[in-house]
Amino acid sequence: MTKEHEIIFAGFGGQGVLSMGRLIAYAGMIEGKEVSWMPSYGPEMRGGTANCIVIVSDSRISSPIISMFDTAILLNQPSIDKFEKAVKPGGLLIYEKSTVINPPTRTDIDVVCISGNEEADKLNVKQVANMFMVGAFLEKRPILKIENIIEALKKALPPRRHNLIPVNKQALTRGSEIVKLADSISA
Repeated sequence: MTKEHEIIFAGFGGQGVLSMGRLIAYAGMIEGKEVSWMPSYGPEMRGGTANCIVIVSDSRISSPIISMFDTAILLNQPSIDKFEKAVKPGGLLIYEKSTVINPPTRTDIDVVCISGNEEADKLNVKQVANMFMVGAFLEKRPILKIENIIEALKKALPPRRHNLIPVNKQALTRGSEIVKLADSISA
């Protein structure tokens, strides 16, 4: 049976939405999987809305255009309002706590709340807030190896930004730990 995972990343421009999707796609390519990365953003980009659809598959992807997702990683309230209903029953929705006023209400999906902005503040590097989400996602749905996300970062970041790779790795690991802790408490 073919394994395929369809993900939507959405939020305001500048929150790293497109970067998260690109890293997942790069890591999928590193692992020899078929991938599709389809970004969508308004003309104002930073501060406007942005989203991207990523598909990671063991076999050819028939179409990058989809309307229902296995996972949604949502970084603001407008994204929750727009995409909560687009998560398949049994799917996963991860959201950023500090930018969501009305949390998701569905009971037929797994919902994970992450304080990525708060965690990034603790590291004094606001730019890694999105990496807590990626770490949480890969803990819940281990479709890719964390080490390949780090390899993807090396390809995606310009050499002058490679000094940020260790703190990105810290954020990935911490995102995973937050989910493990929450799961152990609810068990």
